[in-house]
Amino acid sequence: MSPSDRSSNRRQSRRRRSMNRRRWAISLSVVLLVVVGVAAWVGVRAYLAKGELEAAIPLASTVQQQIVAGDGAGAYKTGQALAARANSAASLTSDPIWRVAELVPVAGKNLSVMRQLSEVTQDVSVRAILPLSEIAGTLSLDSFRPNAGQIDVQPILDAQQSTGLAANAVAHARDKTHDINTDGVVGPLRDAQSKLDSLLGDASSAISALDGAAQLIPAMLGADGPRNYLIMFQNNAELRSTGGITGAMALVTTDGGSFSLVQQASTVDFPKFDGPVVELPVETRAIYGNNTAEYIQDINFTPQFALSGQIAREMWKRQFGVEVDGVISIDPIALSYLLDATGPVALPTGQELNSQNAVKLLLQDVYSIFEKPADQNEFFAAATATVFDKISDGGVDAKKLVAALAKAGGESRVLIWSAHDEDQKVLSESTLSGPLPQSDTETQAFGLYFNDATAAKMDPYLDVQVSTSSKICRKDGLPNYAINVTLTNTTTAEAVSILPSYVTGGGSSGAPVGSIRTNVAVYGAPGLYNLGVLRDGSAGQYHPASDSGYTLSKLQIELAPGESTTLQFQFLGGDAKSKEVVVQHTPLVYSLETSTVEFACESALQ
Repeated sequence: MSPSDRSSNRRQSRRRRSMNRRRWAISLSVVLLVVVGVAAWVGVRAYLAKGELEAAIPLASTVQQQIVAGDGAGAYKTGQALAARANSAASLTSDPIWRVAELVPVAGKNLSVMRQLSEVTQDVSVRAILPLSEIAGTLSLDSFRPNAGQIDVQPILDAQQSTGLAANAVAHARDKTHDINTDGVVGPLRDAQSKLDSLLGDASSAISALDGAAQLIPAMLGADGPRNYLIMFQNNAELRSTGGITGAMALVTTDGGSFSLVQQASTVDFPKFDGPVVELPVETRAIYGNNTAEYIQDINFTPQFALSGQIAREMWKRQFGVEVDGVISIDPIALSYLLDATGPVALPTGQELNSQNAVKLLLQDVYSIFEKPADQNEFFAAATATVFDKISDGGVDAKKLVAALAKAGGESRVLIWSAHDEDQKVLSESTLSGPLPQSDTETQAFGLYFNDATAAKMDPYLDVQVSTSSKICRKDGLPNYAINVTLTNTTTAEAVSILPSYVTGGGSSGAPVGSIRTNVAVYGAPGLYNLGVLRDGSAGQYHPASDSGYTLSKLQIELAPGESTTLQFQFLGGDAKSKEVVVQHTPLVYSLETSTVEFACESALQ
């Protein structure tokens, strides 16, 4: 090859390298432009989506207020605006470029979480809030206010489809939000997921309750034909697992939205039945005895109200020949909540009954005012009829009425059992059915139940303090749980000397006058191990048992005036995870707050 040829080849080689470098530079520039463009595209859309979501927050609050107020036009307009914002946020975070950007390490995880939060907000807005806003003009709190013994059930029936759709949508959105994995994402997104999860949890409970009411109320008010309901008033002055001994009773008939009180009775109208009126589960007989289904006063020894309701229904049928469609229980504390909605009522016996004096008057003073049990029963019947008439005539604040019922239901002071399977299925999803405690992945639930054994009305003088403890003390990681219960007889010898014998029991049960004798049981959810009971720091005698898969400890306590004792019920968790402890308890005369204290591993029972 000549020198000129070699020189030409070198020049061509340099040109090729130069052209390759230019190609690479151009390609790299294109890639950089694409990356910058995608980043800009995603960044701008993320900024816009953030603005849409932030604008949606006050709209959600506004539409909630409008729905509650029954402002149908306003709620619909706000609901449409909210849906538009949510739709926009979902659209901005769901295009193909955004989805590809989710594959980018680190940043992609944040984009994915933002998209999922936008989708959830869209689902709730379109599938829950809009349907509810559309019925706000026809269904409001006033829809549940009686008028001349009648509630118009048609608006409630018309709302059933919308409330059902909304309840399902919010429950689905809550589950989706709860499952969003926020590991490794920025703090604001983690906070947004946590806040939305909490809000949807609260919303799901509220909307599920609304849907349950929309399904139940028309049926219970006789929309499909006449029904009969037995109303039982539990007297917390003599405790039973679900509240108190059965006292006054009333039969209420409903038909096409109307309701009327047609009969009243008391425990003196019922004999001791010759054997259980229903077949009791073997465990119920072993723990609470056949008395549970032989005496009307003892039907709620068991904490399972569905069983108590069936027993009450059969006893009423045998005594009066009417087979009721359901049983409703209420206590004087719940009645005091209702009186806040009705205002004071004048009783035919001369007393005024109001939200402030109802509990003391019905659970304590009545026994001093009326010495004879027959007069006491007449007083209870008069109070029942007077409050019933005030409510049925429409003399009630609708908002306060709904709030009172919600508060009483949340405290298990109103319980309902239905003989109709479809109604009972709806009830079983709420606390109104009086179920045993339900645990979940985050909470460990226990049941704490009291049954008076003094055969008296001394429980207004029984002070109860409850705390819980939990700690992992074992190498296998299983947690120790403790339910700590301190009971105090707050009476004094001087006070006892002036109490009526009907209140003290007069020693008829074998307990000394002034003493309070109580059976205490703590139920641990299925899967727990019952470790036993400490009383005042030492091993106590107790009866271990099981009820419907729940392990439990039961023992009897007798306290003289001024005496106090502390019980610690210990359980071992079935999973190597410590959960938040919640206690479902017998509704007492006064509200009960549960505190948390440190668990001492050295006191753990084996």
